[in-house]
Amino acid sequence: MERREFIKGLGVAAVTAGVLAFEAPAVWAKGEKVMWRMVTSWTPGMPILQTGAERFAKRVAQLTEGRLTIQVFAGGELVPPMGVFDAVSQGTVQCGHSAAYYWAGKSIAAQWFTTIPFGLNAQGINAWFYNGNGLKLWEEVYAPFNLVPRPAGNTGVQMGGWFNKEIKTIDDFKGLKMRMPGLGGKVIAKAGAAVTLLPAGEIYTSLEKGVLDATEWVGPCHDMRMGFQKVAKFYYAPGWHEPGSALELIINKKAYEELSSDLKAAVDAAAAELNITMLSEFEKENAAALAQLKKEGKVQFRTFSKEILTKLKALSDEVIKEQIEKDPIAQKVHKDFTEFKNLLNPWAAISEKEYYEGI
Repeated sequence: MERREFIKGLGVAAVTAGVLAFEAPAVWAKGEKVMWRMVTSWTPGMPILQTGAERFAKRVAQLTEGRLTIQVFAGGELVPPMGVFDAVSQGTVQCGHSAAYYWAGKSIAAQWFTTIPFGLNAQGINAWFYNGNGLKLWEEVYAPFNLVPRPAGNTGVQMGGWFNKEIKTIDDFKGLKMRMPGLGGKVIAKAGAAVTLLPAGEIYTSLEKGVLDATEWVGPCHDMRMGFQKVAKFYYAPGWHEPGSALELIINKKAYEELSSDLKAAVDAAAAELNITMLSEFEKENAAALAQLKKEGKVQFRTFSKEILTKLKALSDEVIKEQIEKDPIAQKVHKDFTEFKNLLNPWAAISEKEYYEGI
């Protein structure tokens, strides 16, 4: 099924019911049933992320009237959270839900399909995927790994992180012990921070004991769940390092190609639906959590100054230049991403920016 056709056919539903093993024939007779397994990078029960993956599976079963069912495993239940890419690529399971920037070690270019510092926001990256070359390039990057990608969620603009001291100038990053992965971590390392990549389970205790001075996570909803408001004084915005983090459905290419056209359409439609509903859920839950944090009155909210953001942007440009010089495919993806962002910027400036500054 062509990429453009899947976009146009998001409302397509399928027929009949049931369950069959992954080793089934390539051609499915009407009424035969397929069963897939999905692995995720999220902890069991994690709101929005793991629950979203489970909702996707239910939606596929509904659209196909049970002809395609998907059993969902949280991170660590079948494979490690960071083992999703390999498990799907090798055909151990048929699909996974995760974030493309986790796979920078596989392909530097993968990071652009989640987010880059000072990149596109959620609606911008969706426009790039669906109405630009984003999805086509993503498919090209993942093809050597026997994977078919689909956008399947977005966090929206994240927060800048939790700090135990104020960040008044760029120099305040010097010597700062902070957890921040990915390109954002490389940026603050250039600013002089001591960057660490502690796993989720160690962050709270490390902040509490002073092993860390600061950490980023996601946004108010998930940050409150981690309890950071109990062990950090200052909560900074905006999340310059993750302005609109896209999440992914990755599908084993063989498994996808063995589906009938209507089952493929159902998978694509359910992924596109999840892409919308997950972002909506993040927006609502983050707003509710922010209101709760303000009501409790224990957190001091801060925003990075214009001067700090300008200097972080300059450092980000250096980091990205270093990254794409290592990899021609990343250079190709970044060029297209940047051209699309430059196309959107004047429209955003005269529409949304003016709107928000006027209210």
